[in-house]
Amino acid sequence: MADFVPTTVNRTAVRDLSVPIASVTAFKNLVQSVIDDNPFGCVGYTTSDGEYIEPIVLSREHYTAKVSFIDDDGKRVGTVSLNSPTVAAFEANAAEVMSNTAIAAAMGGEAVRDLGKETYYAQLRCHDPSGDDYYLTFTRKTLRISSYQDEAIRSNVETWADSVGMLD
Repeated sequence: MADFVPTTVNRTAVRDLSVPIASVTAFKNLVQSVIDDNPFGCVGYTTSDGEYIEPIVLSREHYTAKVSFIDDDGKRVGTVSLNSPTVAAFEANAAEVMSNTAIAAAMGGEAVRDLGKETYYAQLRCHDPSGDDYYLTFTRKTLRISSYQDEAIRSNVETWADSVGMLD
């Protein structure tokens, strides 16, 4: 029987943030700044099909809004979680639930955003000049580098993250 033989070494590194990213706007701006500013010196390339791929590509994102319903005694009587594919959908869905009197009546309380429990997720695919693709995944509470081989990639991302205050 044949054995599996490792061909590459892919690594993962995680940075836990001391304070969660405060808002979806700050989160979106941070992710977009990485795409726009390309602080890691990533490079675009052309596939064998002739398709040009940007140096940094947003490969996945999702956002979860949380709305709690609070009764007259200050007790939470219900919650709604809204999973959305984009920031725009996240904001629109939360606003819709917040203003929906039928849902509030059914829950038996007033709608209140539970901002501290909301989650944000975005994954970027980065193409290093060495030819390696790696992923940079942002959440409210962590920053993860995955599928990288060269420690210089981790070092480069770490140096950048050290310079961004909200990533402490």
